[in-house]
Amino acid sequence: MDFKSMKNYLYWLYCQFELITCSYLMEPWEKLLFYTFNIAMLVTVLYTAYIFVPGHVSAAFDFFLRLFGNQHENTVSVVK
Repeated sequence: MDFKSMKNYLYWLYCQFELITCSYLMEPWEKLLFYTFNIAMLVTVLYTAYIFVPGHVSAAFDFFLRLFGNQHENTVSVVK
């Protein structure tokens, strides 16, 4: 894919985004606030997912392992 067609495709996607969000009707300062807010929300959601999702997945995995009978062994084992 050459650079010009990629540029045209990205511009087409941007135009579709503006049509869907109706941001083409906004003034430049309104667009700036709108895009800043949307980017801030996206960054916040991605950061939260990066921080909290691995812990929740690990806890759920541990819960299901214990639920189906694969118990963790004790750290202190009895020597016979």
